Amino acid sequence: MNTKVSLFFIFLFVAFQVGFSQGVNGIVNPNNLLNNGNDSIPNSGEITVTLSGKTKYTDYKIFSHNRDTTYIDTTLSIQKDYKFNWLRKDNFELLEFHNQGQTFTSLGYDFSNLDLFPDLGFTAKQFSYLNIEDIKYYEVPTPTTEITYRTGLQQGQVLDAIFTLNFSRRFNVSLSYKGIRSLGAYRRSLVSNGNFRGTYHYRTKNDQYQIRGHFTTQDFFNEESGGLSESSIENFQSNDPDFENRARIDVNLNDTENQFDSSRFYLEQSYKLLSSKDSTNTKDFSNLKIGHTLTNEIKDYRFIQGTVSPLFGEANPTGTSKNKVEEVFNNNELNLEFNSKYVLGKIKAKVNFTNYSYGYDTILNTNTLISKTRLTGKAISFGADWNARIKNFKLNATGNLTPGSSRLSGSFLKGEALYEKDSVFSIKGSLLLSSKSPNFNMLLHQSRYDDYNWQNDFSNVNTRDLGFNLKSKWLNAGVNLTNIDNYTYFDENNLPQQFSDQIIYLKAKVNKEIKYWKIALDNTVMYQNVSSGNEVFRVPDIVTRNTLYYQDYWFKGKPMLVNIGATFKYFTKYQMNAYNPLIAEFTLQNSQEIGFSTVDVFFNAQVRRTRLFFKIDNVTSRFSSNRNYFSAPNYPFRDFTIRFGLVWNWFI
Repeated sequence: MNTKVSLFFIFLFVAFQVGFSQGVNGIVNPNNLLNNGNDSIPNSGEITVTLSGKTKYTDYKIFSHNRDTTYIDTTLSIQKDYKFNWLRKDNFELLEFHNQGQTFTSLGYDFSNLDLFPDLGFTAKQFSYLNIEDIKYYEVPTPTTEITYRTGLQQGQVLDAIFTLNFSRRFNVSLSYKGIRSLGAYRRSLVSNGNFRGTYHYRTKNDQYQIRGHFTTQDFFNEESGGLSESSIENFQSNDPDFENRARIDVNLNDTENQFDSSRFYLEQSYKLLSSKDSTNTKDFSNLKIGHTLTNEIKDYRFIQGTVSPLFGEANPTGTSKNKVEEVFNNNELNLEFNSKYVLGKIKAKVNFTNYSYGYDTILNTNTLISKTRLTGKAISFGADWNARIKNFKLNATGNLTPGSSRLSGSFLKGEALYEKDSVFSIKGSLLLSSKSPNFNMLLHQSRYDDYNWQNDFSNVNTRDLGFNLKSKWLNAGVNLTNIDNYTYFDENNLPQQFSDQIIYLKAKVNKEIKYWKIALDNTVMYQNVSSGNEVFRVPDIVTRNTLYYQDYWFKGKPMLVNIGATFKYFTKYQMNAYNPLIAEFTLQNSQEIGFSTVDVFFNAQVRRTRLFFKIDNVTSRFSSNRNYFSAPNYPFRDFTIRFGLVWNWFI
């Protein structure tokens, strides 16, 4: 008990001050109830909760973009530990850079949810970007708040605040902001990011008319170091005691920054033209809906540098030190939805009117042969969605065709078949066929550096993905086989290229948790194989995460649930892609293989609806003289680091 008391004094004071001061009516089982959209209780299973009046935990709802329903969740589990990071989601397939809020190296790739149209690009800046599908909508009976706090690295912190309320049972709004400012351990690694989102949804009686939408503004600022110099890498790897203070280590860039900004307005509305008295609760119904969706999104990327650096090659002395590229995307969708007992499921026909503008205000470098400053175009696309349920089977399909010769032309088809056996297990098969243009920054890019100017006319990238997933109380597993034609990438010279052969990529992932008494071992292993195209498409063969932890209630009356353990992570050596801060992309490199293991130790606790997280990252680096851990070539991974944070919910 002495060990428990020692740990208890570290956390309990904060927990009781926060947890028991919440002005909430009712008593909630500590194992249950209420969090954000990333950690939510699915609409299945029963939870024992007592709230005042007629309010139940199922009244605090979260809706995804696809209208899947979950409930706010304040439980503590090992999955919550995995999601307690800047992204607020499990980043098993990602490798962080040393300072949170920086970019990530992809250890695995997911092609099962591609977008219909090409994007601005500069993908290294968009790992924490919130797309339309990432926005959550809330429906709560009382004002609800969640505050997430986490310490940063060297003078910084993370804050994610969510506030939602209703003006009536049918009209709900929410305001959220996630921000970070963290200096980092190395020079020129300051991060200052922000994600604001506001949502609303309203429905009339009998759901005759429904409207929902959101507004987001997002900004991601990074000082860029260009990684460590060659001499600094030697000092780092030799564990030179003079450089234990990482701010003393020299970096390649001293006055370089990049910034990614975005704003988006999204609106979705529908009106029911024909319906029975109760088309929601009876099978004998027929209805016809007309709908409209509007998306207006602006993205821009800026690379700012005071003095020319030889790291990027020759530069035009008359070229500008600040280049900005912008994309404006507008889409209007009109749809007609039909749902009847005489047809199988729900069918929606849709037509989209899309226009875009991407480019620069002027020619930035007169040494190049760039003839265009902007890519513009518009297109009309046609599509349909189908959703059906036959007993335990769910069938979903969506398709889209954009005819013509514009850069938006292409096709998209995705189908899913899901079989669910109560809460015992579910099996899902999926097929995706996609043909679309590469991202715009691969087609046109300008810079005062001569080697970073190009104007390309690439073919569409054709992707075929076949996937199978199993979820059960015994085992979770997934397999994806992906074929890609005209795969587009950045080569060793930082130039965009299209691969002439086919990429064949296999990914298999298995998760199994073993429990005994109050001890559990959670194991996740991913195997990857690139049988064709591994010279341009590179991934580690094995990625694994193994967590051994203890979980139990402490003290009389079970006021506090604790979760204590260690997580081992490892991936095999491979020629990891290099990070280029000028184009904010990852490029091929053939000089270095990277693969290493880390161990993180954690102590998590829950008191009522407050969860506290205490973690020591990369513990073994304190005791090992081998400094072989890198997030990308020239970019060391995080050293021994202590972090503290909490997630706090309260309801009025």
